[in-house]
This record gives sequence, structure tokens and C-alpha cells, in this order.
Amino acid sequence: MKFGKTLKQQKQETLPDWRDKFLSYKDLKKLVKLMSSAPHILTGSSDQYVKAEADFIYLLNTEIDKFNSFFMEQEEDFVIRHKELQHRIERVVDRWGPNGRESSSALFKEEMAKIKVEIVNFHGEMVLLINYSNFNYTGLAKILKKYDKRTGGLLRSPFIQNVLQQPFFTTDLISKLVKECESMIDAVFPVLQEEEKGKFVEDRELITVSGEGVFRSTVAALLTMKEMRVRGSSTFGRFSLPPLVLPETDLPLPPLHLNSPIHIP
Repeated sequence: MKFGKTLKQQKQETLPDWRDKFLSYKDLKKLVKLMSSAPHILTGSSDQYVKAEADFIYLLNTEIDKFNSFFMEQEEDFVIRHKELQHRIERVVDRWGPNGRESSSALFKEEMAKIKVEIVNFHGEMVLLINYSNFNYTGLAKILKKYDKRTGGLLRSPFIQNVLQQPFFTTDLISKLVKECESMIDAVFPVLQEEEKGKFVEDRELITVSGEGVFRSTVAALLTMKEMRVRGSSTFGRFSLPPLVLPETDLPLPPLHLNSPIHIP
């Protein structure tokens, strides 16, 4: 599948508020096509070529700013939400837990069930943000390779070196929060018995944010990244797809049921 189609599919499967935050790949591709059809700079630069090149570089930088702004905003929100979830668990345990001030098994289970849903949603959103970083980096690498190939320019290497230093590419903190979130789940919700796993899986499939399934979007995103690795890439190399740093998880995954299935060749 062409990257443009994969990007379109990815945007359809992600959270609604995230859809306009991805790379404007189609617009960049149009500018590359315009440059490749204009007189080359070595034979005399045309106004059309110069304008298209300036627009291309401007759009690239604008996209980087967009990625950074969105990523850092989400990252800050995730740090706050992580702390709030920890404090909320502590409050519930201290108040309604077995040794709490107002110990109540019914209220304790009810509140912890609510927290479980929030933790799983939270975990899914963080995984989506890591995927967001990987996916947009991949798009940049692909469009820059297309630019170098079609125009004879050498923009890809220096631009990607700059991208590697950008906030949106640095996912260490989010990866750390993902692991801590999984540890939180293990601590708060002990390993499930076999007969309980089916129910837990059903719960995860039903979890929603803004009317869209976070878990559904997360699985779709992970399958897309897997597809891009399994089938190989014409842009494979030191500037192509970065290592997927998503931590391993022991959480049970249900079969994926999507309206638009992703086919892995």
C-alpha cells in the first residue's frame, strides 16, 4: 500500500481530535511534483521552481512545528494524568480499601472499576502518541527521499539530522510512562484468572473516548506500523523508519474488528 493511502487509513482510525495533526503528505507531494516538472536549477532556475521549493521548505518547517506543539501538549497532559491516577488510587485505597477509614468492599470495587477503565484508556492514548511520532517521522523520510530523487537536491540528510533532535521524535518519557502505567495495572489489578480474561477483553473493546474506541484505534495503529515493517520499504535505511520503542505488554488483546480492515501482505 502506498504511504499516502496508509496515512489516510491511519487518520481515519485514530482519535478524532488527532486527525489534523498528521503530516500534510499530499500537499508536500504536490510541491515535489511541481518542482520536478519545472526547469531544473542547473539549467536555469524558473520562478515556478524557486517558489515551489520555498513553499516546500516552508511547509516542512511548519509541519515540524505542528508535530512539536501537539506532541509536547499531549506529553505534558499525560504526565499530569499519570500523577492524578496514582493519587486517585491512593485515595480510594485509604478510604474504602480493606484497611481504609470507611472500608467498603462494594464502594472499593466500584471506584476501582472506574479507575481501571481510565488506566486502560490512558495507556492506549500514550501508545498512540508513540505511534504518532514514528508515523510522522516515516512520512518525512519518504517525502524527503522523493524530493532528492525528483529534483536532484540533497535536502534529506541534513533535514533528518535536524528532525532527530526535535521534541516530537523524543519518546523516552512517554515510553517510561507506558511502562509505569502497565506496572500500575499489574499492582492494582492482579493477574486475572482464566475465566475472568474474557470479561476483561470485552471491557477493553467497549472503552471509548469522544465516541471512538481508544483500544480499537491503538490496535489499528500498531498493526499499521507492523505492516510497514513486515512488507519492507523502498526508503529503508538509516533515515527511514526508527525502531519501534513500544514496550512489551502482558495485557490480553482481543481479536481486532475494524470497519476498514488492515491487510498485512
